Amino acid sequence: MEDPEVPTEHLHEHIHEAAHEGKDRWSMLVAISTAFMAAFAALSSLMAGHQSNEALITQIKASDQWSYYNAKGIKAEVADGVALMIGSKQADSTKAVIARKTKLKGDQKVIMEKATKLEKESEEHLNKDVILARAVTFFQIAISISAVSILSKKRPLWYISLVLFAAGIFQFVVGLL
Repeated sequence: MEDPEVPTEHLHEHIHEAAHEGKDRWSMLVAISTAFMAAFAALSSLMAGHQSNEALITQIKASDQWSYYNAKGIKAEVADGVALMIGSKQADSTKAVIARKTKLKGDQKVIMEKATKLEKESEEHLNKDVILARAVTFFQIAISISAVSILSKKRPLWYISLVLFAAGIFQFVVGLL
């Protein structure tokens, strides 16, 4: 999966210029808060990508376990067929084949538990990826609104960007838990 992109480079330039032009405290606060928003956006994007990669790797491991489970099942069925072919003529061989089949079925149960556990782990990683990607979205929108606020000199827009930033922080923290 691709990492969410954070296209904020050009916004940083505009904010930096506006902060130096205005030379007022409010412009500096907007610039600083926007820099924090960008930093959190980058960090969230990195973490979302990591969770996505972990989900993929874990799902591959689960698929490997399911393949192993199926292989054990095939071996058990072959053992059953061999036991039927041998018949009652060679009782000792039949007992050995049946014991092997029983062991294979027991192995399958352990493999199934491991595969199911890996699938759940993969799903947890995907859920975290979604939450962190949502945080990136909040941060990007907050950055955009913050840039508009400084360019238009409208403080209420900056307050809205701070609320969105807080929502992004909340999503970021939830995504890490």
